[in-house]
Amino acid sequence: MDIFSDKRILTVSRLTALIRSTLEENFELIWVEGEISNLSTPSSGHLYFTLKDGGAQLRCVMFKGAAKNLRFRPKEGMALILRGRITVYEQRGDYQLIAEYAEPQGVGALQLAFQQLKERLSKEGLFDDSRKKPLPLLPQRIGVVTSPTGAAIHDILTVVNRRFANVRILIAPVRVQGDGAAAEIAAAIDDLNRYGAVDVMIVGRGGGSLEDLWAFNEESVARAIARSRIPVISAVGHEVDVTIADFVADLRAATPSAAAELVVKSKLELENLVEALSRRLQREIEQLLRRNRSELERLSHALRDPTFLLGHLAQRLDDQAARLRLALSGSLGRRRDRLVALIRHLRVVNPALQVERGRERIITLSARLEKGGRRFLDGCHEETAVLSARLHALSPLETLGRGYAVVRTFPLRRVVRDGADLAPGQRLELVLHRGRVLCRVEENPVAISPET
Repeated sequence: MDIFSDKRILTVSRLTALIRSTLEENFELIWVEGEISNLSTPSSGHLYFTLKDGGAQLRCVMFKGAAKNLRFRPKEGMALILRGRITVYEQRGDYQLIAEYAEPQGVGALQLAFQQLKERLSKEGLFDDSRKKPLPLLPQRIGVVTSPTGAAIHDILTVVNRRFANVRILIAPVRVQGDGAAAEIAAAIDDLNRYGAVDVMIVGRGGGSLEDLWAFNEESVARAIARSRIPVISAVGHEVDVTIADFVADLRAATPSAAAELVVKSKLELENLVEALSRRLQREIEQLLRRNRSELERLSHALRDPTFLLGHLAQRLDDQAARLRLALSGSLGRRRDRLVALIRHLRVVNPALQVERGRERIITLSARLEKGGRRFLDGCHEETAVLSARLHALSPLETLGRGYAVVRTFPLRRVVRDGADLAPGQRLELVLHRGRVLCRVEENPVAISPET
């Protein structure tokens, strides 16, 4: 009997499918807690991570649809509570949790999301005082981004009409809570900026829970406020409520009513301010006039009769003119005497006479130079002739002319001074008074003493 005949053999794929079916049927919806590790966030938008505790670990995946609904950003090491279902990833044979919802352990998801967004925007500088815009003193048109049916718009209109009724209000109606509210608020802020004819903007709503106010904690609303060219007052909730919009806005108001009071000065206050400034201006003008009047009186007393002053000046002018004429007359006399003396001196030292004397001296010196030069040249010629004769007497050519010859080896042309240096057959060159002769030594030279 075949031992395998009563056994059911499964493929790996079939076995894995059975395990997957069993797990999904028995663990359809579970809650599990643990710490995130090996977090991966690819461009697909899915989240892949491992949930672990001190004794075990579980592979988890949260697909893009669920991940985009998270109010916070999961981080490595964060403790989470997950809701999901167990399944098997058949390609690897691993069981895993497909997470559909997540919340941080120990703190609410919304509170964590609030802290994370606040820290990130603060690092970008969106809360810096340096980028806050001042509010206009007396705006002509106020933009309000809020719900058209809420208590906030009623409070704003009541305060504005009471304080300065002729200010124009432009309402941008939006939802202030629920899905899509943040997108409507951000779009309304951008619309009022494109419209342009708004001096200041109030963005807000009445009080509520953290969930109710959450639209004003969304990043899209914060960035819309940050890029607004129009000054923005954030008026969200009651005095104790704080939102991200409060940090980004140019000014935070505790309530919508307080925002209206901040943006619109009371007409009575403005009238009182104008009256006070008018009285102050009148006092300053009166004081200025009194000071100018006193200065004018002082100058009037100090100012003398101009005819008297002109008389003194005319007299002084006549005196100076007389002194000038006298000075000119003396100066001209002295210059005239100097000119006469120079003319007399010029006649004594007549340049023409000096030139003629110089010409005669040049002629005399030229004759003396010519005579002396001729004597010098004659002496040089005589000395040259004597030296030439002496040189001719000592010249080797003169010696050769008396029958002597210069003997040199050939072809090296070395002068021969001793016959012992020669050998039979050696070629010689004889340099004569006129011309040269080649010859050969026939026999050993005989040594001859100089006395022979």
